[in-house]
This record gives sequence, structure tokens and C-alpha cells, in this order.
Amino acid sequence: MGLLKQIEWVDNSKDTLVYKLDIKNDYVAKGSVLTVRDSQVCVFATKGKMADVFLPGYYKLDTDSIPFITKLMSWKYGFENPFRSDIYFVSTKQFTNEKWGTQNPLYVRDKDYGAIEVRGFGTYSFRVKDAFVFLQELSGTGKGFTKNDITEYLRSILIMGVSDSLAQSKIPLLDMAANLLELSEATKAQVQSRFSKLGVELAEFNFMNVSMPEEYQKAFRENAALNMRRGSIDVYAQISQLDALKTAAGNPGSGNMMGAAMGMGMAYPMGHAMGAQMSQAFNNPPTAAGVKIRCSCGALVDEKAKFCPECGKAQSLVCKDCGTILSPGAKFCPDCGKKV
Repeated sequence: MGLLKQIEWVDNSKDTLVYKLDIKNDYVAKGSVLTVRDSQVCVFATKGKMADVFLPGYYKLDTDSIPFITKLMSWKYGFENPFRSDIYFVSTKQFTNEKWGTQNPLYVRDKDYGAIEVRGFGTYSFRVKDAFVFLQELSGTGKGFTKNDITEYLRSILIMGVSDSLAQSKIPLLDMAANLLELSEATKAQVQSRFSKLGVELAEFNFMNVSMPEEYQKAFRENAALNMRRGSIDVYAQISQLDALKTAAGNPGSGNMMGAAMGMGMAYPMGHAMGAQMSQAFNNPPTAAGVKIRCSCGALVDEKAKFCPECGKAQSLVCKDCGTILSPGAKFCPDCGKKV
């Protein structure tokens, strides 16, 4: 029978979470020294039950330092005999830069585009916070436990949290890139309680990217290009219409201008111009005797009449040569000198 005098674990690995001390046929003797280094916790287990937990420090094993084992061994008067115990060292250091990603797309509802597929990628860091709970829930009584034995399970919890935080955030897809920090904090809060039940703390969680399938990205790029050109589309249309009208005007067999204008969507502006001309013709209709003008009372009066035959109001005359409006009774135009 060997007696353990010095109990410790020198961790030379990078991924060990739980190390079970190989004591074989050795026994723990009274007065043995236990050394627990920083970023370690030591747990003694006996009769299949987790018992005493030792935080970083230097311990001399006696009745006072192993009270739970003393009770389990039914030592009424304290530490009596060397005993066998399973001794576990648990690493509490932080494991950083662990990768996570959504293997399958997540479906979220966007207020602008409806149900869409997205994928998320990023990193996270974790550490064992409660070694006692961790051994009970995950590690068990095996010989050892590495981070690779748990990371896949932790990722599955994270993916569920990512899905929930994306759905609850209601952040539009086009704004997600500007809100990665908020999404990261929301996801961390979402899954922290699940980690705590395992004795694990989620130290950091980061979104690095939120992406869409390639066909979605292509559609968004095309839509963005259309939006950029939409402000100038009216100008392009007007230029095209003018070019078509110029071509039609220079082609004798192209038909009248009104038909070409209607074909290019110019019926309204041309119709408006023609309407103005018709209104002018209505107000000053030509007759066999000459042009008549309309008096303020509504009656048609010959342009040479000095007074309205209906209301007797004096009428203004217009010079036939230069178009100057003449005062009632004028005999000569003040601008060109022609006789009225």
C-alpha cells in the first residue's frame, strides 16, 4: 500500500478540463499535502459521491480540511485511517476564441422582406465556474474530460440562443450588420442560464457576421442598384422621348407628330398645348368679315368696333401691323405710325 504525501496536478495541456489523478493502489494518508494552483479546483469523491472541494491554495489534509469525507467515512472521532478517494482536478481557466456557426440556415421574419434565411458566425469563450456542478452534470467519474468533449454541446445551446435573439430583436435584415454588438449581448443573456446549470460560465460571445444565401444576396444587390438609378429614371425617359420625337420629325413616313408623341407617352403635354390653342381660338374666333374679339360682357364684337353693341362699353383696338393695343378713338398707332 502506497501513501500519498504530495497531491498536485501540473497542467501541461491546452484543452484539459478535468484530470483524474491516477492513484492506482495508493491511499490518502493523514497529513498529506494538497497543492491547488491558480485556475484549478480540486474535488475529492468517495463512495461514488462528490465530497470536499478545494479552491486554489495549499492544504494539509486532516479532519478539519476534509469534513465531508470524514462524515461519509463515518469517522466519529475524526481522521482515523488512510483512505482511498477519487481525486479530480478541474481547470477553471478561460478557453477563448472558440468558433460557432449555424450549419443550417435560420428562418427569421423581416418586416420588409417577410420570412428569410440567415446564417450566423462568430466566436465565444467559456470557463468552468462551479467545478462541483460540472462534475455532476457533465464529466462524471471518467478518467478525464477535454474541451472537445463539451464544445459541440455548448454550440448547440448557443445556436438555439442565436435563433431566439434574432427573432426577438426585430432588427431589419439590412440593419443587422450595424447591430452585431446588441445581438451578441442579447444572445449571451439568452443562454447564460443554460450554461450556469452545467457549472459553466459564458465569458464572451461575439457575432462576427450575419449572412444570407447567395441567391438572396444577388436579389438584394440588384434591388440596391435599381434604387440608386430610380432617382434619374424620369430624366432618362424624357431624353428617350425627345430623341424618338426628333427621329420621327425627320422621317416623312413616320406619321404625324401627335401619333409619335402618343406612342412615347407625350400625349398629355401636347394635348395640353393644343387645348390652350383651342381656348384662344374660342375666345377670338375668325369670321368671314374678320376677327372678332369678346367683350367683358361675353358678346362677340368686331375687332374694328369702338363700342360693344350689347353693353356699350368702349373696345380696345389692336394695330394690324405691329399688334400694339390702341386706346379707344385712336386714329394712328403710337408705335409704328400706321393709320388705324
